[in-house]
Amino acid sequence: MDTMTDTTTDGLQISSVLDMHENPMVLIDEHYRIVAANHAYQEAYGVLAADIVGRHCHEISHHSPMPCHQRGEDCPHQAVFSTGQAHEVRHVHFDPSNRAEHVRIRGHAIMGLAGQRYLGEEIIRLADQDEVITCGEMQMVGRSPAFLRCLHHIEMAARTEASILLHGESGVGKELAASAIHHFSARQRGPFITVDCTSLPDTLFESEILGHERGAFTGCLGRKRGLFETADGGTLFLDEIGELPLAMQAKFLRVLESGSFRRLGGAETLHADVRVVAATNRDLREMVAARSFRADLYYRLAAITVSLPPLRERREDIPGIARVLLQRIGASWGGRWELSREAEIRLCAYDFPGNVRELRNILQKAAALAAGPVILVEDLDLDLEDGRSTPSVPIAAVRCPAGPTHGRPGPAALPALLQRFGGNRRLVADAMGVSERTVYRWLRQG
Repeated sequence: MDTMTDTTTDGLQISSVLDMHENPMVLIDEHYRIVAANHAYQEAYGVLAADIVGRHCHEISHHSPMPCHQRGEDCPHQAVFSTGQAHEVRHVHFDPSNRAEHVRIRGHAIMGLAGQRYLGEEIIRLADQDEVITCGEMQMVGRSPAFLRCLHHIEMAARTEASILLHGESGVGKELAASAIHHFSARQRGPFITVDCTSLPDTLFESEILGHERGAFTGCLGRKRGLFETADGGTLFLDEIGELPLAMQAKFLRVLESGSFRRLGGAETLHADVRVVAATNRDLREMVAARSFRADLYYRLAAITVSLPPLRERREDIPGIARVLLQRIGASWGGRWELSREAEIRLCAYDFPGNVRELRNILQKAAALAAGPVILVEDLDLDLEDGRSTPSVPIAAVRCPAGPTHGRPGPAALPALLQRFGGNRRLVADAMGVSERTVYRWLRQG
């Protein structure tokens, strides 16, 4: 019996075991071929097992001719076959109608009856849209490997009760990430309280954080619950914790370590059950070494550290983020705008030192200047007063990379463009001036 026949036999015998799982699940061999699919998978995606057995998992789930790890994603197949250990990731999968959805993948090592190793891939469907969580007027949007890795780390960290330190450049959405942690946690029904450490003077620290009793100081007319007490049962988000003066750091550490406190002017010891999430764009370890940040507070806050990628490391997410921002702008201004393809490509080639906040400002100005509902390249003001704010790649270079054929870039340009746009075939097709179907055909041939 040849290897493929052995694999098929194993798949048929193990399929009954897969059917015991309520979530969609497939069995995959070492060559990325689907061997079996349970009833939950067939019902969820409207396919028969016979339609996908023998085909590659990345072809079915990602509509890609290459394994996901070759596109920069965390691949459960690669992890399970190399370590033999279970592996969990967050991915974007495509259904048979080409609709994208966020899913959580749990990969398990399974041994076949013929002694062959397999990956059992359980799929937990999370959402049908790019939108993951909303905070005020902003949404977490993205499909890039960098975004999905970050979102996976956020979701895994949220399941714990440990303090979390978010690190990222200004404008990457640290408050939104903190809101997502709260949303994914067991405390989601509790309050989410934000403390802006940049606007908290020493004289108001105890009053704002711990609260006060009537008559605690001149002009104090009544009792006030502090922010720490208000966050009881929920999450306290300390934004830009690196700006907290040393004197306040010592006071705050004592509260965090015990959860106990007294209101200013009060004699009663109170207690609050609070999960702390802190955020900074500074290197706190360097600040600890320079003695400008307390080491004990740092280790108390950084039980789990999550880094948020800058926009330049997730360029393929820019069009989706821009669409959401333009929808918000349109709702506020009573209009409707969309980007031309050239404007979209130009934005994807820009470094965005101010990240999503800068993108929002650029789009607001472009919408105000645009002559119509379509924002053109000339409407985009990317030469801001900050000298760093210049496109890292000229628009001509993005649209016409090396290797043109009859005035257009050919298949030889694919690797560089795929890397530039994070594997997003639509952006690659736009940059090359060809259809997405053509790009897909070239990839299959290559």
